[in-house]
Formats: sequence, structure tokens, C-alpha cells
Amino acid sequence: MAIDKLILQECIRDQREMIESAQIVERQVSFEPKGNYVFVGIRHSGKSYLLYQRIHQMLREGHQWDEILFVNFDDERLAEFNTDDFNALLETHYSQSPKKPYIFLDEVQRIPHWELFARRLVNEKYTVYITGSNAKMLSEEIATTLGGRFFIQYVYPYSFAEYIAAQNIVLSADWVKSTRKRSEVKRVFDSYFFFGGLPEIFDYNEKRAMLSSLYQKIYLGDICARYKISDARALGILVKKMAESVKQPISYRRLHHIVESTGSKISLPKVIDYVGHTEDSWLTFSIQNDIARLADKESIKKFYFIDNGLLNLFLFRDETSLLENMVAVELVRRYGKDNVSYYNAGGGEIDFVVPEAKLAIQVSYDLKNEDTLTRELSPLRKFQNSHPDWQCLIITFDTTETYKSDDQEIKSMPIWHWLLS
Repeated sequence: MAIDKLILQECIRDQREMIESAQIVERQVSFEPKGNYVFVGIRHSGKSYLLYQRIHQMLREGHQWDEILFVNFDDERLAEFNTDDFNALLETHYSQSPKKPYIFLDEVQRIPHWELFARRLVNEKYTVYITGSNAKMLSEEIATTLGGRFFIQYVYPYSFAEYIAAQNIVLSADWVKSTRKRSEVKRVFDSYFFFGGLPEIFDYNEKRAMLSSLYQKIYLGDICARYKISDARALGILVKKMAESVKQPISYRRLHHIVESTGSKISLPKVIDYVGHTEDSWLTFSIQNDIARLADKESIKKFYFIDNGLLNLFLFRDETSLLENMVAVELVRRYGKDNVSYYNAGGGEIDFVVPEAKLAIQVSYDLKNEDTLTRELSPLRKFQNSHPDWQCLIITFDTTETYKSDDQEIKSMPIWHWLLS
């Protein structure tokens, strides 16, 4: 039975009013004017609000609602919508306006064969924006399904700059010189550090409970159900060990041994698959040793969580791991996962290197202990000798200092300052 077009009109009108009244925190995303986009990222990272942001931008640029078609398929009034009804969307729009619309499809994965409609729209020269749940839409599958016709826009939790903006804190260019502003930033940062930057976190007093519920949705829905995982216990142990191993390179064989030692009978290939599933669902990501052999790059990695709040569910007062995880997420946000690695040449490990930016970073919670300072500085100084045009930096929780030796200079910077720099 075809969808009632009056219901479609009502949904479109109501959703338009909701978007008009939405309070938008501008994310640091730029769009190609005629580009087609699919937004992917962890649950509750703000994918739908990026659609709202784009619509608000277009309205400011002079576009009108009569050339915008937005549909959120998560509306219960569209529960009976099916594949045959996609064309009714266009018919409904053209019954109200002769203008060719920019099309926004939110949570479209609920409708079978949505990708065929998306491809048809692009073939007919519509501009299209799409979001969907990770349980049904993964970036690798989208790239194959949509044939390279869409930009894949990765949506991360809030950066600290976005988190600050969401709390209506305005910083001037020289804010760091103001005692009051520094104190305000550091006060807000504590919550960001321990509970992460998922936009919905602001709506909850019991933030840990919200994060625990979200993890269960990812664990049970995006991973266990999607991949038909029968040994959910083994997966849970694996995720916990990955969390406890943040900061340290770890091999798949080591992870396999740990899971088996708890009594779960699981093969090494299955462990590798499970790790891949956590990355596909945007719960975790990994980086490789920049100068390792190919086999070691693929088998020994450092694993991080996409949000500090989710990582903190598995830790007990481990601020050092949270600090390094936050740096990893920010580097991947700024430069892309494929451009961030760690460096271990046998003469000491450097936590992160970004060749594209000629940047080498060590992470240390504090540098008060002389042995700690020596351990962090020594690999950077050796690296700087062979890479004199690189910036070498130590990111700490709250230490600002400059360390000079011969003609070298290495600075330490607090995480809250670096995130806003």
C-alpha cells in the first residue's frame, strides 16, 4: 500500500519547523556547493545536526525552503514507508514547488534499497545529503554501494573548541593570557576529559549512565547483532583489554592469548575480525608504527577509543590513558587516521608522528619527575637530530615549559591549550 501523500506533507512540514527552531553549534565542516555527502560516525555524534547545520547555511546564503526537501525516516508516521514510496517524496515536493530540491535523507537506512534511490537522484543531478545508523551503513560499504558518487564525511564527537562553543563560552585571540578565561576553560575541560564530547552528553546529569547505555547499543546492536557474534563474552573481554592497553602497542596474537586465557575458545582470525568490527562501528581506531615492516604494521598496533567518555567506562583513575587517547582522537580529527602513526625505531618510542604536518608528539601527564622528563625528551631529541625541520612537542595535563639543549628547543603544552590552538 502506497504511503499517504498527506502524511508525507505533514511530516515534511513538521520536520521543517523543528529544524528552523533547532539551536545549532557550528561544527568545523566545509561543504562543496554541489557535493553529495554521506555522514558516518559513532552513534549520537551529531550526524543529523550536521544536516541541520547545512540547511541553516543554505538559508543564510539565500536559498529558500521551497528548494529544500528534508525527510527524517525515524518519524513513526513513516513506519509504513517502503521502497516504492521513494518517488512519492519527489512528487510531494513538486506538488508544492516547481524548484528542483536539495535533498536531505536522515536515517534512510530504515528503508530497503535506499541506495538505489540515492544513485538515481545523483544520476538525475540532484544534490543529496544522507545520514544513517552504523548498524546498517558502514563507510566501506557506502563507498562500494554508491560508486564513489558521494563524499564520505566522518563525524566525530565534539572537538574541545566545539564543546566550548556549545556552552556559550566565547574566547578572544589572546584568551590564554587572561586568568579568568584560563580558569573557565580548565573548569569546563574536566568534564570533557572524563566524559567525552558526544553532543547529547549535555542533556544528562548521569553522564556515565548515558555512556554505558550507548556502549551497550554499540556492543549489542552495531557489533553483536550485525555480525551475528555468538560469543559476546569474548568480544566484551577483547574490548576491555583494548581499553586497558591504550598507550601500548599490542599484537593480535597477544589479544588472542588474553581472551583465550579467560576460558573463551576463539581463533586468531576471529579475534582479528572482532577488532575490525569495533573499528567499523566507530568504537575504536588504530594507528601503526611509522617505520615498521609491513607485516608488523598490520599485526602490531596501538588502539584508541573514539571518545574519552566511552574509554573511561573501562578504566579506574587512569588519567594518563585518557590524556593520550584524547590526543590521538584530536590528531585523527585534524589530519585523518591514515596520516597519524607512532614511531619506534629501537631508540625509544614517540607516541605520535604526523609526517604531513612534520609534527612529533610525546604525551605525559606531568613532567615533575626527572626520570619521566628524561624518558620523554630523549627520543624527541634523537628524532629532532635527524628531522631538524619538524616540530617536537610534549603534551601534558597542565605543564607549560621550554626545554633547550644546544640548538634544539622542545616545548611542553597543557592539553586544554593545545586542543584550542
